Amino acid sequence: MSDPALAEGFDLRRLPEGFIANPYPVYAALREHAPVHPLGDGQILLTRYADLERVYKDAATFSSDKTVEFGAKFNGPEFRAEAEPSPLYRHHTTSLVFNDPPRHTRVRRIIAGALTPRAVTAMEAGIVALVDGLLDAAEARGRIDLIEDFAAAIPVEVIGTLLGVPRDERGPLRDWSLAILGALEPVLSRQVEAAGNRAVTEFLAYLDRLVAERRRHPGDPDKDILTRLIQGEVGGERLSPEELHQNCIFILNAGHETTTNLIGNGLHLLTEHPDARAWLLAEPDLMRKGVEEILRFESSNQLGNRVAAADFAIDGRAFPAGTQITLGIGAANRDPAQFSDPDAFDVTRDPNRHLAFASGIHQCVGMAVARLEGRIALSRFLARFPDYRLDGVPERSQRVRFRGFLRLPARVG
Repeated sequence: MSDPALAEGFDLRRLPEGFIANPYPVYAALREHAPVHPLGDGQILLTRYADLERVYKDAATFSSDKTVEFGAKFNGPEFRAEAEPSPLYRHHTTSLVFNDPPRHTRVRRIIAGALTPRAVTAMEAGIVALVDGLLDAAEARGRIDLIEDFAAAIPVEVIGTLLGVPRDERGPLRDWSLAILGALEPVLSRQVEAAGNRAVTEFLAYLDRLVAERRRHPGDPDKDILTRLIQGEVGGERLSPEELHQNCIFILNAGHETTTNLIGNGLHLLTEHPDARAWLLAEPDLMRKGVEEILRFESSNQLGNRVAAADFAIDGRAFPAGTQITLGIGAANRDPAQFSDPDAFDVTRDPNRHLAFASGIHQCVGMAVARLEGRIALSRFLARFPDYRLDGVPERSQRVRFRGFLRLPARVG
């Protein structure tokens, strides 16, 4: 039984002490005692697996279009439709994840066309070489920051290659991504908002030059996602310049932070669960299941959002159109109604239908790439350094939407 006091008055804008370090007791209390939890201002928080799955599968009732919500958030309380939108508003309301059909369908089809199973398989050799190079450097030093020197370095290079960003121009990519995603937190300070707007502006200016160069010198559309986005579907529609630029930013953001957290969370979990580490060392083929369990147990993305496009009822209660819904992904992935012994980290778990990549029409378009990066990074790290250990105090990110670490110092020698 969970403590009902943990659910009473819970507010994502005023987190209780210790929540960032371990939110799961609060999630358990919410699931059991307040599964449809009011957050104020016409907002609710859902924490049960079945409720999230229902929302994901009903895109007509539960919209991903954040025009009104983001207008108020990123343009101030005086936001008007005719006002000049901020860079953050322009980005988030144009990118794939915060749109409904038909725009979502058209943009997703073009992006997915560049991430076919054949294209993802072709990435493997390059990712292996990248990971091995990072491991070589770690071995030479004898120590490594598992985030800065490894987990964060991999997706930036992979996405930089996908977009054809020259290697010597990839330096700002991670900072841009962190600043833009940071503005999605439940509490938005003026400093964070300004940093997010600045990052969007700088990234768009860079993309102006990159896209112009790619138009002059196209790459192979089967390998170069930017060329594919520019050219669009054969005989079909193309993205507008605004859609093209904003979805390049989306690809970086979606593929960077979540994959960094997948790898970093996984390496941290294996220091806390020696039995799981032993399983994976003894049976390397288990790593595919291990990656899924990491995604479930410590979901990289802890929260999602929808807005009701029509009146609806849930848990016997009626809610009007316009209700803003926060989806507790981290809570749903520990729901005992869906997962046996959900608070156990079990790298042999099967089946494992977690919601770390969402579900329905908005299921992560790049999940195959994330899984590939996670499997290669974790399996090759573990094979190379089976006895690695933490060497210092981990520094956890203080964000509530994305769960991961800023620093994880470790010894490998």
